[in-house]
Amino acid sequence: MSETGNPRRISLVGPIILIALGGLLLLLNFHPEIDPWPILTRYWPLLLIFIGLGKLWDSYWVRQHPEAAGGGRWLSGPAIALLVLLLFFVAAVRHGRVTYRAGAGPGAEHDTQAVELGGAKTVRARLEMGAGLLRLGGGSSRLLDADFRYGGAEGRPRVDYHVSGDEGQLDVTEEQSHVHFGDSHAEWDLRFGENVPLDLRLDMGAGENNLRLAKLTVNHLEVHMGAGQLNLDLTGVRTTHLDAIVEGGAGQARIHVPKDIGARIHASGGIGTINVRGLTRDGDAYVNAAYGKTPATIDLTVNGGVGEIDLIGEQ
Repeated sequence: MSETGNPRRISLVGPIILIALGGLLLLLNFHPEIDPWPILTRYWPLLLIFIGLGKLWDSYWVRQHPEAAGGGRWLSGPAIALLVLLLFFVAAVRHGRVTYRAGAGPGAEHDTQAVELGGAKTVRARLEMGAGLLRLGGGSSRLLDADFRYGGAEGRPRVDYHVSGDEGQLDVTEEQSHVHFGDSHAEWDLRFGENVPLDLRLDMGAGENNLRLAKLTVNHLEVHMGAGQLNLDLTGVRTTHLDAIVEGGAGQARIHVPKDIGARIHASGGIGTINVRGLTRDGDAYVNAAYGKTPATIDLTVNGGVGEIDLIGEQ
């Protein structure tokens, strides 16, 4: 009790700061190669924003509770601690250089699967991966040739395919869906047939995605990432229109745009940066020199959360 008889408010600053520091130290133990300073030097003004928000809350609390003056001054510290934790998390994603090594851990397993087209003229493919390394491209004589390497924590990948009329539905998922901490041993190599019209959706929690669509007939693409790195290569010959959406949480998206196929990209970086090379600004979008001059076009929307977006036009 305080001297005025009111219950004394217990500050949460200390416990939350300890939790944040403990989380950071644990992260650094898992990945000692992490260099947080490039992120901190870029995003340090956010500290001022959060401090200001904390001060606004302090002032509001005191006005609403004049009998407990000073009791509301506990938000600024936790807000700053949580922000610093977020910045370190982004640093881990962007600068950690974490390597996903299939079979490196105990209990790692290997599996291959092949899927025939089965008379379908178009295919909807949905890929769900918790964390790890994904390589996707063409080169299969079937609908899909898949090579999986995974640890026990990820669960054995499951491939389901059925055909209804002229349309096939392909689902590649993990038997168990987890949020992984530390290194993940999951590694998927997926090779699709080059002449199969595809609607492709990818949902991935964390990791690295390498998507090469040069030899694929992808008409619609959706990529939803929690954290990690996306390398999307759209270069190559294309005879059909591509409508694509990339939604990223935290990390980096690097997208290569062809020079001979018209392309228009709408990009928003959230808390982060957008780097553009080989494209020109057209209103609220970026276009290449071939935009509006080719029968096939690429219409891409990129929404990044926290991190960096690189748009690279082929020269």
